[in-house]
This record gives sequence, C-alpha cells and structure tokens, in this order.
Amino acid sequence: MLGAEAILAALEAGPMQSQGEHLSEAQRRLLAEHLGSGKLRNGWDSRDWFCTDPFDANLSKSKTHAWGFSPENTRHISDAGLTAEEMPQLVLKWAFAYPGATRARSQPTVVAGVVYVGSQSGSVYALDLQSGCVYWRFDADAEVRSAISFGLDGAAGDGGGESVYFGDFSGSVYRVNARTGKLLWRAKVGDHPDVTITGSPQLHRDRLYVPLSSTEWARATDPSYACCNFRGGVVALSVTAGKQLWKTHVIPQVRQELTGDPENVRENDTYSGAPVWNTPTIDRARNLLYVGTGQSYTSPAHRNSDAVIAMDLDSGEIKWSRQLLSGDAWNLACLLPGEHVNCPEQNGPDFDIGAPPILWSDEQERELLLVGQKSGMVYALDPDLEGETVWKRKLGRGGFSGGVHWGMAADSQQLYVPIADTEYFGKYEKLPASPGLFALDPKTGMQMWFAPAGDHCLPEQRPACDPGLSAAVTSVPGAVLAGGFDGMLKAYTADTGAVIWQYDTNREFTTVSGVSARGGSIESDGPVVSEGHLLVNSGYLYGGRLPGNVLLVFGRSL
Repeated sequence: MLGAEAILAALEAGPMQSQGEHLSEAQRRLLAEHLGSGKLRNGWDSRDWFCTDPFDANLSKSKTHAWGFSPENTRHISDAGLTAEEMPQLVLKWAFAYPGATRARSQPTVVAGVVYVGSQSGSVYALDLQSGCVYWRFDADAEVRSAISFGLDGAAGDGGGESVYFGDFSGSVYRVNARTGKLLWRAKVGDHPDVTITGSPQLHRDRLYVPLSSTEWARATDPSYACCNFRGGVVALSVTAGKQLWKTHVIPQVRQELTGDPENVRENDTYSGAPVWNTPTIDRARNLLYVGTGQSYTSPAHRNSDAVIAMDLDSGEIKWSRQLLSGDAWNLACLLPGEHVNCPEQNGPDFDIGAPPILWSDEQERELLLVGQKSGMVYALDPDLEGETVWKRKLGRGGFSGGVHWGMAADSQQLYVPIADTEYFGKYEKLPASPGLFALDPKTGMQMWFAPAGDHCLPEQRPACDPGLSAAVTSVPGAVLAGGFDGMLKAYTADTGAVIWQYDTNREFTTVSGVSARGGSIESDGPVVSEGHLLVNSGYLYGGRLPGNVLLVFGRSL
C-alpha cells in the first residue's frame, strides 16, 4: 500500500532509518521496489504545471505567518476573508498532488496570494493561490512535515528579507528566499542521530525557536539497541545566519535519585525522552516561551515528561515546569509480542502533550495557558504562578492517538477542543469514546457545547477509517473547522456547534498537473483560511490510517 517511493523514504530518512542504515543504497532501492510492488521513479516532470507568469506577489507588507497563526498559538484567524455565513458556498477550486507521497501533513501557509507548503518527499513548493501552478520548488534533505513560517528581515541582503523557514525529518532547519526558492542557510540542530522536527519552528523577532523530537521511541524495537538517551528540547537560531544562540534540553544530562539529593548522583545514568512535538508558544510580556513535552522513553519517568515547560526567550533557561502526569514511560517496544527488551518498567500510558499550549487572555486581560493532553484532559494553568492549575476537565477516554492530539483553537470567548478517542489503538480506561468537537469556557472549563464527529466510514475501510478528530482545528469569526481520521472536513458554528458545511476528502481527485491524487485521513496539521480560501491536506498513511497525497483548495462558488 505504501508504494516504493514512500518505503525508500522511510528507510533513508524516516522511522525505518535505523533498519535501513545497515543496507547499501542499492539494497534499499531493491527492497523498496519489492515491498512496494513497483519501480522507483527517477524524478517527475513538472514542465506542464509551472507558472507561466512571473512571481510578482507583494510580500513586503505581510505579517509573520506560522503554524498557530499567532505567537500565542491560538489557531484563530481574525482576517480570513471568509465569513461563517459564506462557508456553505465553498466549492473545490483546485487540487495539488504530492508525487509519490502517502501522507500530507505540512500545514500550508498563505502569503499575498502565494501558498508555501512542504511534502513527504522533502520538496517545498511555492504555489499560486488562484490556480495551483508552481512558482518554485526547493528540495530539502528529508520529509518536511512542519508548517512553513514566513517572516521579514530588513537586515538581510540579496532579497533575503522575505524568507520562509522550516525543518525536516532529519533535524535540519532551512531559511529560503520566499520569492525565488534560493537557499539562504541550513542548520543542523540535533546532537542525537534520531533527532527530528515535528513541531513547526516559531519565528519571533530576530530568532527562530525550533522544537526537538525524535524517532528513538521507534528505534527501541530493535532488541540490540541500548535504549534510550535522546532528550527533548528547544534550539534558538539567529534569523540572519542560522547560528545557534542556545540549546536547552528539558531533561538534564545526569540524573539524580528521586530524592533530589545532589550528592546522590550515578555517573552516566541518564533519563531519556520528553520530546517536544509541538510549536513553541511565545509570551512577549513575560519574555518566555512555553512547550509541552511527551513521555519518557525509560523508567523512571522524569519530572519534566508530560509537562509544560517555561523557558527564557533570551537564554533558554528553564524558569518553571509543571508536570501534568507522572510515571509515564513508554516506547514502541512495549507493543511487540514476546519479550519486551526495551520496554520501560512503567509501560505507558503514552499521554503526551502533543498540542502546543495556548496563551489566552480575556477582556480583563487575565491570561491563562490552555493545555490539552492525549489523556483527554484539558487544563487551564496560571502563567504567573508557575503553571498552577486553575481548572481541569476530562473530555475523552484518551489513548495513543488522543484525547487531544495535535492542536486546539481559541477565540476571545471559547476554547475549541478536538477529541480523537480512536478505536484503532488500545484503550486505557473503561469509558465511552467521545470523538468530536467540544467548546469550553476558557475561564471556567464549563462545557458550552459538544458536536459528535459522526460516523462516515464504510465497513470495508475499517479500522483505518475512524471518526476521531486528531488533527489541529482552526477558528475563524463565527465558525470552527475540523478534519477527521475519516477524511471528513466540517465547518461548525462557533455558538452552537451545528455543522454548516462539510466535504468528504476521502476519494480520488484530478489535480492541476493532470495526474490523479487521493485524499484520506486528515491528521496532524489543520485547515487554513486565508484571503477568502480554505486549504487543507488530506492523506495520512501512518499508524494505520487512510493514505493520501493531496492539497485541496476551496473558494466561494460564483
């Protein structure tokens, strides 16, 4: 089902890299063709779909664009150019195929009529918003799953002030000229062979803040591998040159006993894990950034796992940490049959904080950190009291894929919480599943409404098809947009949760290049509404979901 290109990518720069590194290049290619039941292509012909008109977008007055649509990661778009009343008029304008891909998870960024988006192959595209033609293509070293961050830097020369920034699956960060696709700098941010970048780098002032996660949780399935020593963190890079300004690991190098006695230290005895899957949240007033962390890879779980961490923007110093779940140590070896050599003693439950914290403020300018977890728990933390809990509420059963997985959204009145509660993975609690979208009062946690995801799956598509909402959601004035594991994209009214528009992306599409592409599960990244258009990726063959390789762009019907 994967196809030869996707299998080769997994062996060379993806989750199967540790297995592929023992093979020669020729062996990897032969294996990919054998398992993928087809020949590898030596490239693709793009002559018919490059733009004929020159790139003439006025980028000079554009604001900074990023994954969360604001430094606070609210995922609310106030100037979408598309009202809730206009949502029912949406029709598909064009579709774009990612050649050879089986998943599409780089959230598109729209700037002055240009769409910037990455892909599984590592290609980053600049597309025309109106037609879908390609202005330029840049090839990174590995898959680009992060959103593309856009920003201006007046100090940069040779037209480099209009730049896009992104990370790839091998732990490299790039700055590319937004107008030409020319590489301005490339920086390697990891000091571990399994480091990767899943959360999108956050651009703030003259720095780029890059979260560090890893694939070591999967490498642990190899019984000969001495698991584990990766430690999650954040790296700050200078915008102009990509120079590392600081790197902070959320787990210290050498561990102390749980008593905290500084004299009781065992040499070379380290904690591991606590990856940072999400985009850093910027708190300009307090000069802090916030990230959520994942589980530990080894027992005992470190106190900074499954936690919200506050770091100083200038130095990277950890100012405070608030753990939301203790004792969570897990890696993929725990799912193997038979002897679990590298499975930690605590064995789960793998309840990461995969979604970035939202820095939210009300009319009285009281600020809260709103945090969702794969356990199905949602929290409001006080940033002035080192993350002390203001309220918490359990909305879902939780599991490997959420609970809350990739991203909530918040406007001035409500917090919108997608719950996955998938049937595909194991259950940790004997509770009914609650896949769907919740609206909460951010000040109290009180439920305002709940919209069930609904079941749109055909029997023959199960278990890959599932009604859960795992992808990040997006808020616009009067409406909330969410995509599901089943490929359904829906617009809900913000006041009641009623569905005002929906579109089934789980099907075949004819794309602007003339080739066929397929939609599937909507996962990881969320919908984007900009300049009167709605954009979403569809397809996610990972964790047993529905494969696909298409970017869909909707606009108002004439």
